Amino acid sequence: MTDSPGTTSVDLLIVGAGPVGLFGAYYAGVRTLSTAVLDSLEEPGGQITAMYPEKAIFDVAGFPAIRGRELVEQLLKQAAPFSPNYLLGHQAVELERGDGGFAVTTSQGLRVECRAIVVTGGIGTFTPRPLPTGSDYLGRGLVHFVPDPSAYEGQHIVVVGGGDSALDWALMLEPIGKSVTVVHRRAEFRAHPHSVGLLKSSSVSLLTDAQISAVRGDPNVSEIDIAVDGEVRTMPCDRLVAALGFTANLGPLMEWGIEIRKRQIVVDTAGRTTVPGIYAAGDIVDYDGKVKLIATGFGEVATAVNNATAYLNPNVSAFPGHLSDYAPPGATGSPTA
Repeated sequence: MTDSPGTTSVDLLIVGAGPVGLFGAYYAGVRTLSTAVLDSLEEPGGQITAMYPEKAIFDVAGFPAIRGRELVEQLLKQAAPFSPNYLLGHQAVELERGDGGFAVTTSQGLRVECRAIVVTGGIGTFTPRPLPTGSDYLGRGLVHFVPDPSAYEGQHIVVVGGGDSALDWALMLEPIGKSVTVVHRRAEFRAHPHSVGLLKSSSVSLLTDAQISAVRGDPNVSEIDIAVDGEVRTMPCDRLVAALGFTANLGPLMEWGIEIRKRQIVVDTAGRTTVPGIYAAGDIVDYDGKVKLIATGFGEVATAVNNATAYLNPNVSAFPGHLSDYAPPGATGSPTA
């Protein structure tokens, strides 16, 4: 198929540009499939880029620890020799089925024609939960994510929430902020116990059984009121981080005819959904014994892409063989190195 204005044509469309989707783009390139990677976010990396690019990740094989941003950079570099087409800022909306495959129309009106699809959309489109008060300060000192901690240096920082993201950001900002305070409406934290222990032994101030009751400043946040122990405390605040979690929405994927249970796509051991030619991998899929880890998603997408290859060409095996045979020219271990 030949691209036309408003249309792009590929062998394989990957829906989701998080780590799992990016690794899928590599494997699709290995199997000589032309590939497009589509994501509603403006940058690749999914939740890692949006929520914790500076956070260390400890469960990626071969890396004792790697920052989220660095992992995304390495995945992009790994897929780069195969030139996948990244369609960022596009949400997958309408699916059409035809004899030659599928056509997906995006939120920007682009039509992507493809022969197979691998969905790696994580938890779908996620929307941060707002603060009960002060939401009009969004972009004026109030944020939901901390992609660049350097912007918080020397500032009075208040983090609202008791989950992993809230505590991770508080601990990350502790060395550079003028002050860091965590405000949580309960006494118990949802975050990992190890993070809670680190927080309690740090210089971060903790206010539990507390809530933000007012936000003030002109034009940006400069101080807040906190209701705690029946009293209202006023404190300076240059940056207010609302880490209250988010709501997830599979959106138009719900209308694609794929079997979905409890907001998860049902797949078999090959990554096949209930629609022939559509596969899925990563946190968006479910099956008995599923463990939601990046490491799990990497294996799932390799399985899905290789089985999609065999679906597109029944004369080839789903097993890719020895990957050193596919290494880019000049790479360590490649036949030409």
